[in-house]
Amino acid sequence: MLQAVTSSQHEAVPEEKTFFTYDTHPDRYAHWSLSFDGPVAKLTLNVNEDRGFVPGYKLKLNSYDLGVDIELADALQRIRFEHPEIRSVVLTSGKDRVFCSGANIFMLGRSAHAWKVNFCKFTNETRNGIEDSSAHSGLKFLAACNGTTAGGGYELALACDEIVLIDDRSSAVSLPEVPLLGVLPGTGGLTRLTDKRKVRRDHADMFCTLVEGVRAPRAMEWGLIDAHAKPQQFADTVKRRALDLAAQSDRPADARGVTLTPLGRAVDSDGYRYQHVDVRIDRNARNATLTVRAPTNRQPDDIAAIVEAGAAWWPLAMARELDDAILLLRSNEPQIGTWHLKTSGDAAQVAAADEALQKHQSHWFVRETIGMLRRTLSRLDVTSRTLYALIEPGSCFAGTLLELCLAADRSYMLALPSDDASAPRITLSPMNFAAYPMVNGMTRIASRFYGDPRPIERARSSVDRALTAEEALELGLVTVAPDDLDWADEIRIAVEERASLSPDALTGMEANLRFGVTETMDTRIFGRLSAWQNWIFIRPNAVGEAGALKTFGSGSKPRFDWGRV
Repeated sequence: MLQAVTSSQHEAVPEEKTFFTYDTHPDRYAHWSLSFDGPVAKLTLNVNEDRGFVPGYKLKLNSYDLGVDIELADALQRIRFEHPEIRSVVLTSGKDRVFCSGANIFMLGRSAHAWKVNFCKFTNETRNGIEDSSAHSGLKFLAACNGTTAGGGYELALACDEIVLIDDRSSAVSLPEVPLLGVLPGTGGLTRLTDKRKVRRDHADMFCTLVEGVRAPRAMEWGLIDAHAKPQQFADTVKRRALDLAAQSDRPADARGVTLTPLGRAVDSDGYRYQHVDVRIDRNARNATLTVRAPTNRQPDDIAAIVEAGAAWWPLAMARELDDAILLLRSNEPQIGTWHLKTSGDAAQVAAADEALQKHQSHWFVRETIGMLRRTLSRLDVTSRTLYALIEPGSCFAGTLLELCLAADRSYMLALPSDDASAPRITLSPMNFAAYPMVNGMTRIASRFYGDPRPIERARSSVDRALTAEEALELGLVTVAPDDLDWADEIRIAVEERASLSPDALTGMEANLRFGVTETMDTRIFGRLSAWQNWIFIRPNAVGEAGALKTFGSGSKPRFDWGRV
């Protein structure tokens, strides 16, 4: 049997049998507390050092591991959906003289490489979600750094709209990974310094090699923070700036929130089953089939009925289930290298849901639901798995669900020239042209054609029309359209060939191809995560027996191979 482990459970990790989940609830938080004061929420980090996600290390100095970040991601989701009256969020520490010292070094030193990479990716997605909410949902964030702010702790602060550092003559901000650990602040630190805060290159160079970091006055001068205050004025400064940020938001002051009910998930050795999403795992072939189902009944069109449906509203329920499935597969099934993306159901029901999403997109709940869909699809984009979309009879790749096809590395659509009535169709909706930008800032349609307006406009002219395999192929919306005589062999060969290739080479190839010619801060963060962390985290200078991650805290100095590679 698979064993469920959440952020509130602490069994040892038995190599392959432990099953990790990502759901939690404020009643079970061990590290964060959430409070509310008018339009401002406060998220206070007070890490319980004895409640690591797995045994073997203590979370000292407000350092974090995956369990701490799972709680943060959950708290952000609850603020988004359950508290629409909240317009700004203050992230601060419940400990004296330390805000956050970053990812727990002993956890990193003892973790398998794949665990480190997945941990870093989830951490980045959570921080990118903070910036996404600021950009799209009017939810603003302030880091109230009431003590030392180091490494990943400073990266968390960098994800906020503003940073206020206490000026107590000892607290500092720092990215000490290079001098202390022989690794890089490459999961967002360096990128946000340059892309977001525009810190000068020479200042950034000095900053990233200073173990002790930079204190308030110089941090302000270099652009590392937005404000600082003496201890006596710190609380008032934070409150004033949080209210100023709240005043910039258009989130409603008097709306009723939507409770995020627990996911209905059944897990067995063959996969996961939800109401709208099904995951079937074939371990022999090393692939999984993810099927997303259209709603089975007419979705509400009236905004009052949509809000009343709450977490059961199909767009939100489906997005939460798909997001959960992606995370579970990432963490629990590293050998499953190819994901087959399928859909089923009535395209008319998806079209109705899309119409409601578009019609009410300015309403806070619908806007947050679109945000959840956008972030979930983006999580799919940056997952290091081969994605094949399979479009068969009974498929429902329409509108929002067509994004799964557009996200795939390849798409195969069955052509049935002798049985037109049974042949599958795909359908574009206006949602495909604006609602779900990738991390490169472009829609999947625009990214597919590298921004060339001609094929984009040809696709736009086909909105709301059920397209045959021949039409979809001609518009460039699918990769291959075999007929029924060739379908089984072509899919089998494609799947078997993919499974025979190096997963490392495939991860690099897919990551390079998915985002086209446009770069953003987010694409650089994930690109650098893949390149820097995958390389530096396996070098002896970092993780060898005398590497910096292994010797940290032991009293011994690391021994480096001084050759430049």
